[in-house]
Amino acid sequence: MSATESALTVPLASGSVDVSIATDPAQSARAILVLAHGAGAGMRHPFLAGLAGALADDGITVIRFNFPYVEAGRRMPGRPADAVATWRALVAHAATAGPPVWAAGKSYGGRMASMAASEGDFRVEGLAYLGYPLHAPGKPEKPRAGHLPAIAQPQLFVEGTRDAFIHPLEQFRDVVATCQDATVEWIEGGDHSFEVKGRRRPADVIGAELAPILSRFIG
Repeated sequence: MSATESALTVPLASGSVDVSIATDPAQSARAILVLAHGAGAGMRHPFLAGLAGALADDGITVIRFNFPYVEAGRRMPGRPADAVATWRALVAHAATAGPPVWAAGKSYGGRMASMAASEGDFRVEGLAYLGYPLHAPGKPEKPRAGHLPAIAQPQLFVEGTRDAFIHPLEQFRDVVATCQDATVEWIEGGDHSFEVKGRRRPADVIGAELAPILSRFIG
Protein backbone atom coordinates (compact mmCIF):
# COMPACT_ATOMS: atom_id res chain seq x y z
CA MET A 1 0.00 0.00 0.00
CA SER A 2 1.45 3.38 -0.99
CA ALA A 3 1.96 6.26 1.43
CA THR A 4 -0.62 9.00 1.77
CA GLU A 5 0.56 12.57 2.28
CA SER A 6 -1.05 15.34 4.28
CA ALA A 7 -0.02 18.23 6.53
CA LEU A 8 0.13 18.82 10.26
CA THR A 9 0.17 22.17 12.06
CA VAL A 10 3.06 22.49 14.51
CA PRO A 11 3.10 25.25 17.16
CA LEU A 12 6.53 26.93 17.38
CA ALA A 13 7.70 29.81 19.52
CA SER A 14 7.76 32.00 16.40
CA GLY A 15 4.26 30.95 15.32
CA SER A 16 2.53 27.89 13.92
CA VAL A 17 3.78 26.22 10.73
CA ASP A 18 2.47 23.38 8.60
CA VAL A 19 4.76 20.42 7.95
CA SER A 20 4.29 17.63 5.45
CA ILE A 21 3.67 14.10 6.70
CA ALA A 22 3.51 10.77 4.86
CA THR A 23 1.72 7.78 6.35
CA ASP A 24 2.58 4.23 5.32
CA PRO A 25 -0.38 2.30 6.79
CA ALA A 26 -0.24 -1.27 8.01
CA GLN A 27 -3.25 -3.54 8.12
CA SER A 28 -4.20 -4.25 11.75
CA ALA A 29 -1.18 -2.25 12.94
CA ARG A 30 0.47 -3.50 16.12
CA ALA A 31 2.44 -0.24 16.54
CA ILE A 32 3.04 3.17 15.02
CA LEU A 33 6.56 4.37 14.28
CA VAL A 34 7.16 8.09 13.81
CA LEU A 35 10.19 8.36 11.54
CA ALA A 36 12.36 11.47 11.02
CA HIS A 37 14.78 12.29 8.23
CA GLY A 38 18.43 13.25 8.50
CA ALA A 39 19.80 16.78 8.20
CA GLY A 40 20.40 16.66 4.47
CA ALA A 41 17.25 14.97 3.20
CA GLY A 42 13.50 15.21 3.65
CA MET A 43 10.87 12.61 4.39
CA ARG A 44 10.67 11.41 0.79
CA HIS A 45 14.26 10.18 0.66
CA PRO A 46 14.33 6.64 -0.81
CA PHE A 47 16.09 5.26 2.29
CA LEU A 48 13.17 6.30 4.50
CA ALA A 49 10.56 5.28 1.93
CA GLY A 50 12.07 1.80 1.63
CA LEU A 51 12.26 1.37 5.39
CA ALA A 52 8.70 2.63 5.92
CA GLY A 53 7.24 0.37 3.25
CA ALA A 54 8.95 -2.71 4.65
CA LEU A 55 7.78 -1.94 8.18
CA ALA A 56 4.21 -1.37 6.99
CA ASP A 57 4.29 -4.80 5.35
CA ASP A 58 5.31 -6.18 8.76
CA GLY A 59 2.38 -4.67 10.64
CA ILE A 60 3.84 -1.33 11.75
CA THR A 61 2.29 1.89 10.50
CA VAL A 62 4.97 4.50 9.78
CA ILE A 63 4.49 8.26 9.87
CA ARG A 64 7.27 10.22 8.18
CA PHE A 65 7.51 14.00 8.38
CA ASN A 66 9.54 17.04 7.40
CA PHE A 67 11.13 19.38 9.91
CA PRO A 68 10.12 23.05 9.47
CA TYR A 69 13.43 24.10 7.90
CA VAL A 70 12.85 21.62 5.05
CA GLU A 71 9.35 22.97 4.50
CA ALA A 72 10.86 26.47 4.30
CA GLY A 73 13.29 25.32 1.61
CA ARG A 74 16.40 25.73 3.74
CA ARG A 75 19.32 23.33 3.67
CA MET A 76 20.57 23.85 7.22
CA PRO A 77 18.57 22.74 10.28
CA GLY A 78 16.88 25.42 12.30
CA ARG A 79 16.71 25.85 16.06
CA PRO A 80 16.78 22.59 18.04
CA ALA A 81 13.75 23.85 19.97
CA ASP A 82 11.76 23.90 16.71
CA ALA A 83 12.77 20.32 15.93
CA VAL A 84 11.83 19.20 19.44
CA ALA A 85 8.45 20.93 19.15
CA THR A 86 7.88 19.20 15.81
CA TRP A 87 8.70 15.83 17.30
CA ARG A 88 6.24 16.45 20.15
CA ALA A 89 3.49 17.42 17.73
CA LEU A 90 4.05 14.31 15.62
CA VAL A 91 4.01 12.00 18.63
CA ALA A 92 0.77 13.59 19.88
CA HIS A 93 -0.73 13.18 16.40
CA ALA A 94 0.31 9.51 16.22
CA ALA A 95 -1.08 8.78 19.68
CA THR A 96 -4.63 9.56 18.51
CA ALA A 97 -4.62 6.42 16.32
CA GLY A 98 -4.52 3.97 19.24
CA PRO A 99 -1.57 1.56 18.85
CA PRO A 100 1.64 2.10 20.88
CA VAL A 101 3.88 4.83 19.47
CA TRP A 102 7.63 4.50 18.91
CA ALA A 103 10.16 7.00 17.57
CA ALA A 104 13.03 6.59 15.11
CA GLY A 105 15.22 8.93 13.13
CA LYS A 106 18.09 8.95 10.69
CA SER A 107 21.11 10.78 12.13
CA TYR A 108 19.93 14.34 12.98
CA GLY A 109 16.31 13.24 13.17
CA GLY A 110 17.13 10.62 15.77
CA ARG A 111 19.24 13.03 17.80
CA MET A 112 16.37 15.52 17.91
CA ALA A 113 14.06 12.75 19.16
CA SER A 114 16.55 11.96 21.90
CA MET A 115 16.61 15.61 22.95
CA ALA A 116 12.82 15.65 23.16
CA ALA A 117 12.84 12.45 25.24
CA SER A 118 15.51 13.76 27.60
CA GLU A 119 13.27 16.71 28.48
CA GLY A 120 10.53 14.35 29.68
CA ASP A 121 6.84 13.91 28.80
CA PHE A 122 7.73 12.36 25.44
CA ARG A 123 5.20 9.58 25.22
CA VAL A 124 6.82 6.91 23.10
CA GLU A 125 7.59 3.32 24.01
CA GLY A 126 11.20 3.51 22.81
CA LEU A 127 13.59 5.30 20.49
CA ALA A 128 15.70 3.97 17.61
CA TYR A 129 18.62 5.90 16.13
CA LEU A 130 19.70 5.08 12.59
CA GLY A 131 23.29 6.26 12.59
CA TYR A 132 23.41 8.42 15.73
CA PRO A 133 25.64 11.45 15.03
CA LEU A 134 27.72 11.31 18.20
CA HIS A 135 30.06 13.96 16.84
CA ALA A 136 31.04 15.59 13.59
CA PRO A 137 33.46 13.41 11.59
CA GLY A 138 36.97 13.84 12.94
CA LYS A 139 35.82 15.81 16.01
CA PRO A 140 35.29 13.28 18.81
CA GLU A 141 36.21 15.94 21.35
CA LYS A 142 32.74 17.47 20.88
CA PRO A 143 30.30 14.63 21.61
CA ARG A 144 26.53 15.16 21.53
CA ALA A 145 25.71 12.78 24.34
CA GLY A 146 25.23 14.61 27.64
CA HIS A 147 21.45 14.26 27.50
CA LEU A 148 21.27 10.53 26.66
CA PRO A 149 21.50 9.21 30.27
CA ALA A 150 18.33 11.15 31.14
CA ILE A 151 16.19 9.11 28.74
CA ALA A 152 14.07 6.53 30.53
CA GLN A 153 12.73 4.67 27.48
CA PRO A 154 14.65 1.85 25.77
CA GLN A 155 17.07 3.13 23.15
CA LEU A 156 18.32 1.23 20.11
CA PHE A 157 21.40 2.40 18.23
CA VAL A 158 21.67 0.96 14.71
CA GLU A 159 25.23 1.70 13.64
CA GLY A 160 27.61 0.94 10.81
CA THR A 161 31.06 -0.14 11.93
CA ARG A 162 32.64 2.32 9.47
CA ASP A 163 30.49 5.29 10.47
CA ALA A 164 32.80 8.30 10.89
CA PHE A 165 30.27 9.93 13.23
CA ILE A 166 30.96 7.36 15.99
CA HIS A 167 34.70 6.76 15.70
CA PRO A 168 36.57 5.96 17.81
CA LEU A 169 34.21 3.11 18.63
CA GLU A 170 35.51 2.91 22.19
CA GLN A 171 34.10 6.38 22.86
CA PHE A 172 30.76 5.40 21.36
CA ARG A 173 30.55 2.24 23.48
CA ASP A 174 31.34 4.30 26.60
CA VAL A 175 28.48 6.66 25.74
CA VAL A 176 26.01 3.80 25.25
CA ALA A 177 27.06 2.40 28.63
CA THR A 178 25.89 5.62 30.31
CA CYS A 179 22.32 5.13 29.07
CA GLN A 180 19.63 3.69 31.31
CA ASP A 181 18.45 1.06 28.79
CA ALA A 182 20.32 0.91 25.48
CA THR A 183 21.38 -1.69 22.95
CA VAL A 184 23.39 -1.56 19.73
CA GLU A 185 22.78 -3.37 16.46
CA TRP A 186 25.91 -3.31 14.31
CA ILE A 187 25.88 -3.25 10.51
CA GLU A 188 29.25 -4.76 9.66
CA GLY A 189 31.13 -2.58 7.20
CA GLY A 190 28.38 0.02 7.05
CA ASP A 191 29.05 3.74 6.82
CA HIS A 192 26.79 6.59 8.01
CA SER A 193 24.32 5.80 5.21
CA PHE A 194 24.61 2.04 5.86
CA GLU A 195 26.31 1.51 2.53
CA VAL A 196 28.69 -1.44 2.68
CA LYS A 197 31.80 -1.46 0.55
CA GLY A 198 31.48 -4.04 -2.21
CA ARG A 199 27.66 -4.28 -1.90
CA ARG A 200 26.05 -1.80 -4.27
CA ARG A 201 22.36 -1.40 -3.39
CA PRO A 202 19.78 1.35 -3.99
CA ALA A 203 18.96 3.50 -0.97
CA ASP A 204 15.43 2.11 -0.71
CA VAL A 205 16.80 -1.43 -0.50
CA ILE A 206 19.27 -0.39 2.20
CA GLY A 207 16.42 1.08 4.21
CA ALA A 208 14.20 -1.95 3.75
CA GLU A 209 16.97 -4.25 4.96
CA LEU A 210 16.99 -2.45 8.32
CA ALA A 211 13.27 -3.06 8.86
CA PRO A 212 13.67 -6.44 10.65
CA ILE A 213 15.96 -4.81 13.22
CA LEU A 214 13.38 -2.17 14.09
CA SER A 215 10.57 -4.71 14.00
CA ARG A 216 12.34 -6.86 16.60
CA PHE A 217 12.94 -3.81 18.78
CA ILE A 218 9.29 -2.83 18.66
CA GLY A 219 8.27 -6.45 19.30
